[in-house]
Amino acid sequence: MSEAWPVPDVLAHLAGRWRVERTVRDLAGDSVGTFSGTTDFTSDDAGGLLHHESGTFVWHGTARPAERTLRFLPGEAPGTAVVRFSDGRFFHDLDLRTGRHTADHPCAADLYRGGFEVTGPDRWRMEWRVRGPAKDLVLTTVYTRAAP
Repeated sequence: MSEAWPVPDVLAHLAGRWRVERTVRDLAGDSVGTFSGTTDFTSDDAGGLLHHESGTFVWHGTARPAERTLRFLPGEAPGTAVVRFSDGRFFHDLDLRTGRHTADHPCAADLYRGGFEVTGPDRWRMEWRVRGPAKDLVLTTVYTRAAP
């Protein structure tokens, strides 16, 4: 494991544009897909950030446009965040004050366990391990701050 880079305020740190590279591994089907695009973290009306991701997802050789929107709101402790889906449902907490965080998200009978690590001022990594009756996946995403 690399050395984590502490982030005193996750919302301030994430603000701006990031390049995104994601690998999706289906361990049950031995398939691999990729996503490449950008994520923009922009201010919202609630003192948080709107996270909009867009790019291209390639699965079984077929490329398709893909996008999603999340909301990162101030957490209970200073410098932390609560991540919600675009419809307002809770996704997970995020506390990067040590540079690392682990979060769980139950989704029907499947469990998503996320590991987050900041490795420098312009790079962070997220890995979700998904297990359950419907899924057996590893989603690994690397974010690199885009030049202004």
